[in-house]
Amino acid sequence: MAKTLVVNGIHNYTAPEEYVPPSSEAVRKHLEWFMDQKLGFMMHWAPGCQLGTYESWPLSDGDASWSQEDMTWADIETCKRQYREANRTFNPVKFNPGKLAELAAGCGFRYLLFTTKHHDGFCMYDTDTTDYKITDESCPFHTDKNADITGALYREFRKQGLGISVYFSKPDWHSEYYWAPQFGPAPDRNVNYNVSEHPDLWEKYVSFTHRQIRDLCTRYGKVDVLWLDGGWVRPDNLGQDIRLGDIVEEIRSDAQPHLIVCERTCGGEYENFITPEKTVPDHALTVPWETCTTLGNKFSFHYTDTFKSGHELVLLFLDIVSKGGNLALNVAPQPDGELPAPAVRSLRDLGAWLKIFGEGIYGTRICAPYFGDRLYYTRRGNCIYAFFAYDSAPELPRQLHLQVGQASETEDDASCINVKAVHSIRTNCSLRFRQNSGSLTIFTDNIPMGGAFYAEGFRIMTE
Repeated sequence: MAKTLVVNGIHNYTAPEEYVPPSSEAVRKHLEWFMDQKLGFMMHWAPGCQLGTYESWPLSDGDASWSQEDMTWADIETCKRQYREANRTFNPVKFNPGKLAELAAGCGFRYLLFTTKHHDGFCMYDTDTTDYKITDESCPFHTDKNADITGALYREFRKQGLGISVYFSKPDWHSEYYWAPQFGPAPDRNVNYNVSEHPDLWEKYVSFTHRQIRDLCTRYGKVDVLWLDGGWVRPDNLGQDIRLGDIVEEIRSDAQPHLIVCERTCGGEYENFITPEKTVPDHALTVPWETCTTLGNKFSFHYTDTFKSGHELVLLFLDIVSKGGNLALNVAPQPDGELPAPAVRSLRDLGAWLKIFGEGIYGTRICAPYFGDRLYYTRRGNCIYAFFAYDSAPELPRQLHLQVGQASETEDDASCINVKAVHSIRTNCSLRFRQNSGSLTIFTDNIPMGGAFYAEGFRIMTE
């Protein structure tokens, strides 16, 4: 099993050849649904966003070389205390879950991945396990009708027909059972005591974690994915065994038999898909996977962040989908609850492209040769989709030379594909073509140019 690595807060990912398919038929079926969705709306958000720094990580002195780079306004202990106490001033009065859900749906997203709790331990949902939560009276926002931010988001995103993926941090740096104060400051991100010497204390942490996961997976209706961060919390690292299987099987047997679990970077039966972070694999993968990356440069809100353009998002998305993955695109809300305006503009550009070309994205699977020089391929049934990525200007060659893929993953002879018809997705007009063994030439003379389309799409019907 690959070792879990976290460098500057970014996880590595489990090698595809180590992937273990789930034994449950219900989970396998739901994984097919999940891989159909392609685009997830990810949000890192917590009271610490008011400080415009990394989420949680500045609290870990073992990661200080990069995580505390923004904390320059006072001595580091003062900065950390102010981060931990940011809940006392957190009042995102512009938070509008319905507006966020409508934006996500309108921009082509199919599911929500929200940080219900990050490593700092602050719960963005209501729970009886702690007072360090959004609904506690210590937080000014607790009187708002949408104070249970997680519940409000789930309600509104479901109204728009979107799925729910629950982000939950296995480590909790606020819990007295994980960073136990009687053992002094924690030297790094791990538990700060010897688990084998204090099994009763660790058992309290396990029970605490199970209660929180149970809350999230039973109080808020149907949950599609339980997305677990903090891969260093695992049995083979300092004995940090939270007995995940016990709580997962309890939830599956009770109310959520379909529940997909992603114990990211840990491998085994509870990592039902793998999760490259801020990176895209070099080649197509045949196992379920999802890249989580950022619209800006950071996962958490930074006042000076800059954002990818709509064009960049389309090309990133095509790179991921052509290799068989999903994109969980992180957009961090501001302290007032709204999204940064430049980020929204980029999202709308991506959404406008998907309204035209989405048929070649959603519900598709990989299709050899997967990708090439400015070309990306997907497939659904007997229909192959090919996308040609534009540079800065939408200029399409009058003759476009493609590879038409293979009939199946086991057939190497591309000439067995027989093309019946080719259409422009954007205009739906029929296009002349010439097929020669495994190559296909499309004549694009009757496709009108104009508009920021970012990438052109073609529907190739085969027998």
